[in-house]
Amino acid sequence: MGRKKQYSAEFKQDAVNYYHSSGKSFEEVGQDLKVAKSTISKWVKSAENNNGIVNHRGSGNNSSDTEKEIARLKKELKDSKDALDILKKAISILNN
Repeated sequence: MGRKKQYSAEFKQDAVNYYHSSGKSFEEVGQDLKVAKSTISKWVKSAENNNGIVNHRGSGNNSSDTEKEIARLKKELKDSKDALDILKKAISILNN
Protein backbone atom coordinates (compact mmCIF):
# COMPACT_ATOMS: atom_id res chain seq x y z
CA MET A 1 0.00 0.00 0.00
CA GLY A 2 1.42 3.39 -0.99
CA ARG A 3 1.95 6.26 1.36
CA LYS A 4 -0.14 9.37 1.07
CA LYS A 5 1.73 12.17 -0.64
CA GLN A 6 2.33 15.11 1.65
CA TYR A 7 2.17 18.65 0.35
CA SER A 8 3.72 21.74 1.91
CA ALA A 9 1.54 24.45 3.39
CA GLU A 10 2.75 26.78 0.65
CA PHE A 11 1.72 24.34 -2.11
CA LYS A 12 -1.74 23.92 -0.59
CA GLN A 13 -2.22 27.67 -0.27
CA ASP A 14 -1.02 28.23 -3.85
CA ALA A 15 -3.44 25.54 -5.07
CA VAL A 16 -6.35 27.23 -3.30
CA ASN A 17 -5.35 30.62 -4.66
CA TYR A 18 -5.05 29.11 -8.15
CA TYR A 19 -8.52 27.57 -7.84
CA HIS A 20 -10.05 30.92 -6.87
CA SER A 21 -8.21 32.98 -9.49
CA SER A 22 -8.51 30.57 -12.42
CA GLY A 23 -12.25 30.05 -12.44
CA LYS A 24 -11.58 26.37 -13.14
CA SER A 25 -13.36 23.43 -11.52
CA PHE A 26 -11.83 21.29 -8.78
CA GLU A 27 -11.24 18.60 -11.40
CA GLU A 28 -9.45 20.95 -13.81
CA VAL A 29 -7.25 22.41 -11.06
CA GLY A 30 -6.50 18.88 -9.84
CA GLN A 31 -5.45 17.81 -13.32
CA ASP A 32 -3.26 20.89 -13.74
CA LEU A 33 -1.52 20.28 -10.39
CA LYS A 34 -1.64 16.46 -10.51
CA VAL A 35 -3.68 16.34 -7.29
CA ALA A 36 -7.01 14.56 -6.75
CA LYS A 37 -10.04 16.83 -7.15
CA SER A 38 -11.26 15.72 -3.70
CA THR A 39 -7.99 16.94 -2.20
CA ILE A 40 -8.34 20.34 -3.89
CA SER A 41 -11.91 20.52 -2.61
CA LYS A 42 -10.79 19.69 0.93
CA TRP A 43 -8.11 22.39 0.86
CA VAL A 44 -10.57 24.99 -0.45
CA LYS A 45 -13.08 24.13 2.27
CA SER A 46 -10.34 24.28 4.89
CA ALA A 47 -9.38 27.75 3.68
CA GLU A 48 -13.00 28.91 3.69
CA ASN A 49 -13.35 27.80 7.32
CA ASN A 50 -10.04 29.41 8.33
CA ASN A 51 -10.17 32.98 6.97
CA GLY A 52 -8.70 32.02 3.60
CA ILE A 53 -5.72 30.12 4.99
CA VAL A 54 -5.39 26.37 4.44
CA ASN A 55 -5.07 24.53 7.73
CA HIS A 56 -1.82 22.55 7.45
CA ARG A 57 -1.10 20.00 10.15
CA GLY A 58 0.73 17.27 8.27
CA SER A 59 3.78 15.46 9.65
CA GLY A 60 2.87 16.20 13.23
CA ASN A 61 3.08 19.96 12.87
CA ASN A 62 1.82 21.59 16.05
CA SER A 63 0.96 25.22 16.47
CA SER A 64 3.00 25.74 19.63
CA ASP A 65 5.91 24.34 21.60
CA THR A 66 3.48 23.35 24.35
CA GLU A 67 1.44 21.24 21.93
CA LYS A 68 4.62 19.60 20.64
CA GLU A 69 5.66 18.71 24.18
CA ILE A 70 2.19 17.36 25.00
CA ALA A 71 2.21 15.22 21.84
CA ARG A 72 5.70 13.92 22.67
CA LEU A 73 4.70 13.07 26.25
CA LYS A 74 1.51 11.32 25.11
CA LYS A 75 3.53 9.19 22.70
CA GLU A 76 6.08 8.41 25.42
CA LEU A 77 3.28 7.43 27.83
CA LYS A 78 1.64 5.17 25.22
CA ASP A 79 4.98 3.50 24.45
CA SER A 80 5.60 2.95 28.17
CA LYS A 81 2.14 1.44 28.66
CA ASP A 82 2.67 -0.88 25.70
CA ALA A 83 6.03 -2.00 27.08
CA LEU A 84 4.48 -2.59 30.51
CA ASP A 85 1.71 -4.72 28.98
CA ILE A 86 4.27 -6.82 27.13
CA LEU A 87 6.30 -7.32 30.31
CA LYS A 88 3.17 -8.34 32.26
CA LYS A 89 2.33 -10.93 29.60
CA ALA A 90 5.89 -12.26 29.60
CA ILE A 91 5.89 -12.60 33.41
CA SER A 92 2.57 -14.46 33.36
CA ILE A 93 3.90 -16.85 30.69
CA LEU A 94 7.11 -17.48 32.62
CA ASN A 95 5.22 -18.09 35.90
CA ASN A 96 3.09 -20.84 34.35
